[in-house]
Amino acid sequence: MTEKKGKYLYIAGPYTQGDTILNIRAAMMVGGLAVLRGWIPFIPHLTAFWHMLSPRSYREWLEYDLAWLAKCDAVLRIAGESPGADEEVKEAVRLNIPVYLGIDQLPPGGK
Repeated sequence: MTEKKGKYLYIAGPYTQGDTILNIRAAMMVGGLAVLRGWIPFIPHLTAFWHMLSPRSYREWLEYDLAWLAKCDAVLRIAGESPGADEEVKEAVRLNIPVYLGIDQLPPGGK
């Protein structure tokens, strides 16, 4: 087994508010920037593609996402209205997981 090369980062941000495809794109762009800072991002927005093959309710997807969030070292909140992302941030705070409010606040992921 190889050593973990970075810290895991949960990307929380708008998904259903506004244009879903543009929201997915924004999350992927931020995830790419996080990789350059040494993080290993989890982008829950990408379940949209899984949903096309295996639809689940909003609540089921959120529960799935929260299970992954609990394993992450930090959360990066993308700006924009999002009840789901707000709930994810609340869960991170409850679990004492640091929340960063923009890519500029995100420290290097390092080892």
